[in-house]
Amino acid sequence: MEYYTMKFGDLVRRLPICKVTDSLYIAGFVLLGDPALSAECARQLLEKAPPYDYIVTAEAKGITLAHEMAKQHGDKKYMIARKGAKLYMTGLLEVDVRSITTARQQKLYLDIADAELLKGKRVLIVDDVISTGESLRALQTLVQKAGGNIVGNMAVLGEGDAAYRQDVTVLQALPFFNADGTVKK
Repeated sequence: MEYYTMKFGDLVRRLPICKVTDSLYIAGFVLLGDPALSAECARQLLEKAPPYDYIVTAEAKGITLAHEMAKQHGDKKYMIARKGAKLYMTGLLEVDVRSITTARQQKLYLDIADAELLKGKRVLIVDDVISTGESLRALQTLVQKAGGNIVGNMAVLGEGDAAYRQDVTVLQALPFFNADGTVKK
């Protein structure tokens, strides 16, 4: 297996290069299960974050980032857009989404109780990686449906051209790869 090495503060991580299609490979960046990396990325993003009232992220890989950012910032709550409706949800806001790492169309659901809290509040959307922007678009739609005011969009990594979007703050760029592990030009 080929790997791509990245540095976050003093932390070095080797990301496995994974096949998406015959002509597209990505480096697998996963914060889940890596508390030191989650803490470092959260610290760096908070240094760049605008003032906000709530953080919103999508299930599942953004959860540890949102949790760590909320913890470091002293927030009492953050919101998760879930990939499935849960019995404990008091009602649902929903939106369709298809990300680069998902083989099929999905939905994201926001609990109506959380949506009520977002109404009129400054909302910071965070995720681990932005690539096609579909997950970000879905989160933006949910926040707008809830009546929240989006004050920023942040991700640890911007994949491909997403690293240069003006509407998203990213810590680092992440290239796409060829089958042999070389960076795609």
